[in-house]
Amino acid sequence: MIYDLVLLHPPTVYDFRKEMLFTGPISDVVPSSPVFEMYPIGLTSIGDYLERFGLKVKIVNIANRMLLDERFDVERKIKKLKARAFGIDLHWLAHAHGSIELAKIVKKYHPETPVIFGGLSSTYFHKELIQYPCVDFVVCGDTTEKLILLLLNSLEKESTHEFSKIPNLTWKSDHQYYYNEMTYVPNSLDEFDFPGYRYVIRSVFKYFNLLDPLPYKGWIQYPNTGILTSKGCTYNCLICGGSRDAYSMNCHRKKIVMKSPKKMIEDIAFIQRFTRAPIFLLNDIRQGGKEYVEEFFSGLEKMELKDELVFELFNYADDGFFKRLHKAIPKYSIELTLESGDENLRRLNGKLPCTNEKIVETLKAALNNGCSKIDLFFMIGIPGQDYQSALKNVDFCEYIHKRCGEDQRISYFIAPLSPFLDPGSPAFENPEQYGYKKFCNTLEDFRQAVRQPSWKNMLSYETTSMTRKEIVKATYDSAKKLNQFKFDHHIIDKAVYEEVNHKILKSIEFLERIEVLSSLPLEEQKRELASIKEEVEFINRHSICGQNELKWEVKKLFANMPSLTYIGLELLVKEIANSLKCKLGKVDRHMVSIGNSKVTTQHK
Repeated sequence: MIYDLVLLHPPTVYDFRKEMLFTGPISDVVPSSPVFEMYPIGLTSIGDYLERFGLKVKIVNIANRMLLDERFDVERKIKKLKARAFGIDLHWLAHAHGSIELAKIVKKYHPETPVIFGGLSSTYFHKELIQYPCVDFVVCGDTTEKLILLLLNSLEKESTHEFSKIPNLTWKSDHQYYYNEMTYVPNSLDEFDFPGYRYVIRSVFKYFNLLDPLPYKGWIQYPNTGILTSKGCTYNCLICGGSRDAYSMNCHRKKIVMKSPKKMIEDIAFIQRFTRAPIFLLNDIRQGGKEYVEEFFSGLEKMELKDELVFELFNYADDGFFKRLHKAIPKYSIELTLESGDENLRRLNGKLPCTNEKIVETLKAALNNGCSKIDLFFMIGIPGQDYQSALKNVDFCEYIHKRCGEDQRISYFIAPLSPFLDPGSPAFENPEQYGYKKFCNTLEDFRQAVRQPSWKNMLSYETTSMTRKEIVKATYDSAKKLNQFKFDHHIIDKAVYEEVNHKILKSIEFLERIEVLSSLPLEEQKRELASIKEEVEFINRHSICGQNELKWEVKKLFANMPSLTYIGLELLVKEIANSLKCKLGKVDRHMVSIGNSKVTTQHK
C-alpha cells in the first residue's frame, strides 16, 4: 500500500537499545518510559483530518515498537514503507536526537521523498532544523492539520511556487532557506479531532496493524486517555514552554483558545465506549471562564458518565467549585503541580501563586466533596530554590497530610525539572533575570546533551542557587525523605518502600561510578559502561516512586477488546462511505483554504 503520509514517532535517543543511558527519574511521573514513547496527540488529529479527504495516513510509533521488541529492525521497517511524504514529530525536545536520526534513515531508503517536521520544539528551532540535509519542510505553529493538507496538495503540483503560499511553512529550494510568515493561528479547535482515538482505532482495522499506532508500552493493559482542553495559556509560569509568553513568541498565539464543552462531552462519550481507565482533562478548564465551566458541567450531568475524570488545577478552588463538580460527576480526581511548599517561590514561578492556607482549603474542599484521588507534584530546579528549600517540600507534605486528617486519598510526588529547561519559557529566554545558567542553546546542543551517559550531565541548566550536582543530590535526598514519610504514614507498603529506597541508593552509586568512568579513555569507557547497562535499565524506571503510585484502582482496566472491535468496524464502514464521497468529488481536498492568512516569505 502507498500512503499519502506516514507519521513516525522517534525515541529520545537512537539507538537507545545499544547505548548505556542512565536517565534516572526524568520520566518517573509520566505514563511513558525514559524513551518517551508516548507520541503527541496532534499526530492523531493530523491523521484524522487528512483522512476526511480520502488520504491514507499511517502512524508508526517507532519508539514503542523498539521498546516492545529488542529485535525490531527499524531500518527494515522504514525501507518497506511506501509513502508520498514522511512526517516526524519533534514536539518534546527530549526527542531532539532520535527525530533527526530517524529522518536520516528515511532519507537513506527514500532519498526523493519529502520529510516534514512539526511540533512546538520544531517550531522553535525551525531555522536550524531546515539546515539538516534530511529535513525538507518544517510546519510551524500549534495547529497544523490544514497546513499539512495544503503542503501535500502542493507537493502533487511539484512547484516550489506553491510552497510560498502556505503560511507557517519553513522550506528550502536550491540551497536557499525560506521562512513563510506565521499567520495561521486558528481561534477554534472544534474542527479538529484531538485526541483522535477514532482515527487510531480505525487505522488498526484499515491498515491491519495493532502495534504501529499504540500510544505507549502497556496501553492495552492500562489505557490512559487524555483530552486537550485548550491551546495557549492564561498563566505565565517561568519554566513552562506552554506558558502565555512562550505561546505568544513561538506560535503567535496571543490568547487562549478552548475546545468547546459540547466537543469535550462528545469525546468523553466516545472514550468511555472502550475503556474504564480515567480520562485526563489536560489544562485547567477554569481558564475558559465561569460560563464555560457551567456549560461543561451541565452537559456532563445529562450524560451517563461511567469513567472517572481527572482535572488539572492551576490555582486554588473553593468549596462551591467542588460542590458543583461533585454534583455533575459521580467520580473525579484532581492534580496540582505545586512545585514548591514555599509561597514566595510559587509566586515567583507563577504556578499556584496563592498562600499555603489556600492550598490546604482547596484540598479539604475536594476531599469533602467526593474527590477520589489527589496527586500533588513538587519539583527540584525551579527559580530561587536552594537545597534546603527543596528538602522542605517534604515537610510541607507532612503539614498537608496532618491538616487534611491524614487522608489516604492524597498522593505526593517529587521530581526534577529534567532533562531540559523549555525553550520559549521565560526562564530560557531570560536566564540571568530568573537565576539560570544554560548549557544548551542550539538544537545540536540538546541533541548531544540527551546522549550523555548520566542524567546529571543531560541537564541543560543549573541555577544560581544549585549546581547540576546539587540538583541531583537534592532530588535523591528529597525522594528518600519523601519515601520515608509515605511509609511512616502508611501511604505505601513496606515492599514499595524498600524497592524505592534500594533504587535511590543504587542510583547514587551509579552516578558515582559513571563519574569515575568519564575520566577513562573513550574505548575503555564504552566497555565499562556497556557492562552496567542491564543494571542501569532496571534502575531507570520508577527510581524515586513506586511503579503503581500514579495509577488509579479501576475495575476492568484493560481496553475492552470486543468494544474496540465493534467501534473499529463501525468506523471502517463510515470510512468507506467517506472514501466514496471523495471519489465522486463531493469532498475535494483541493478546495480547502485557510481564510485570509497573509503570507510573507523571508529567505536566507
